[in-house]
Amino acid sequence: MAERPEEEGDDSDGATVEADSPRLPSGSSGWVEQVVGFSEQVMQWVELVAGFVLVALFAIGVFDLGLQIYQEIQSGDISDPLVVIGFIDTALLLFIIVEVYQTVVAYARSDETARILRLVIFTGVIALVRKAIVFRAGEYGDKTDALLVAVAYGILTVALALLLYVSYQYVGGREDEPVEY
Repeated sequence: MAERPEEEGDDSDGATVEADSPRLPSGSSGWVEQVVGFSEQVMQWVELVAGFVLVALFAIGVFDLGLQIYQEIQSGDISDPLVVIGFIDTALLLFIIVEVYQTVVAYARSDETARILRLVIFTGVIALVRKAIVFRAGEYGDKTDALLVAVAYGILTVALALLLYVSYQYVGGREDEPVEY
C-alpha cells in the first residue's frame, strides 16, 4: 500500500503540517531536520554578529566624521566646497552602512521578501547618489570617459527607480513594511 501524505493538521509536536510540504526520504528526516535546524541557528547568530559589526562601523564612522568636522573648523577650511562634499560623502557612506544593517536585521528577523528587496534597492540608490555627488568630470582621462561614467550612473539610477516602482506595484505594497524598526 502506497504511503499517503499527511493531511493538514497537527503533527506530533503540535505544529501545523501542510499537505503539500516537501517530504524527506524516510529514515533520514530526523537527523537532517536537526542538522538543518542547527545550521539555521548558526546562520542567525552569524547574522546578528554581522549586525553588531555594522553598528560598530557606524559608530566609528560617526566619531570620525565629527573629528573631521572639528579639524576642519580648527584649520579654517570648513567653508571649502570640496571639504563639505567630503563630509557629505562620508555621511552618505554612513547611510549605506545603516541600510546594510537594516538588510541584515531583516534577514535575521525573516522579514518579507519585499521588504528585503526594497532595502537592497534603497542601498543601491544611496550608493549611486553618493557617487553622483562626488562625481568630478576632471578626474577622468578625457570627456568621453567622464560622459560614459555619468551616463552609466544615470542608467543605474533609472533602473533602481524602476525596480523600486515594480516592487511596490507587483511584489508588495507599503502595508508589509514595519512602521518603525
